[in-house]
Amino acid sequence: MKTIKLDNRSIYLRKIVLSCVSKKGRGHIGPALSMIEILRVLYDKILKNKNGKRDRFILSKGHGCLGLYSILYDKGLIKKKHLENFGTTKSILGGHPEHFVPGVEFSTGALGHGYPIASGVAKALKLKKNSNFVYCLLGDGEINEGSIWEAALSVSKHKLNNLITMIDYNKMQSYDFNKNVLNLEPLAQKWKSFGFNVLESNGHDIKDINRKILLAKKSNKPPVIIFHTIKGKGIKSAENNKYWHHKSNLKKEELIKISEELNSK
Repeated sequence: MKTIKLDNRSIYLRKIVLSCVSKKGRGHIGPALSMIEILRVLYDKILKNKNGKRDRFILSKGHGCLGLYSILYDKGLIKKKHLENFGTTKSILGGHPEHFVPGVEFSTGALGHGYPIASGVAKALKLKKNSNFVYCLLGDGEINEGSIWEAALSVSKHKLNNLITMIDYNKMQSYDFNKNVLNLEPLAQKWKSFGFNVLESNGHDIKDINRKILLAKKSNKPPVIIFHTIKGKGIKSAENNKYWHHKSNLKKEELIKISEELNSK
């Protein structure tokens, strides 16, 4: 995968993620950093909200919520005090996104649940002849869950090409690499066999992400985009490091060092 140099906006969003964990010193940092560019393209360029009709985004890999919180804060939906008090009783933001948080469609976090919900929303929009899209981001470890494949069968059967399925394929799950836990390959062929139009992209390349999503929206078959990403992208010590899946006991000195690293990019 081609190495992508982060621009100022991507670095800024990563700093917001770090600000969330500054008080408690813990959180799912690695899974959040692998999906920043995907969220950035969705919220900056793709998601539509016009004349009472709007697209939906559902984060099925709910543990990556720090990435979602960063973009929701950037868009003015979350207050700074909630970011700074993440994971405490003084904040509405917890370790998984909940429906009462502004900008969050559904509570997710129990892996495998967000995608079936997204398929139901997409079917409802079809029945209402609503032309809006549903975007759902899955984790690669998450698709070990049988409910993902049950939903995929339903999406294919009902020809839900208004559901853009996206996979954050960082090749890791929890505290090891996919290949050592439950090998997903051949991943693209699996989705093709379920009747999907499979697209692949570098999940840190803004232009390619945008291009592939626009292609997916034109698909007659239900589309799935496999985004090849790096877990912990942007922080050298976190990249492909299983201990950053859920980082705990993060010291103030470490945060300062990481901030300096991001500032130097």
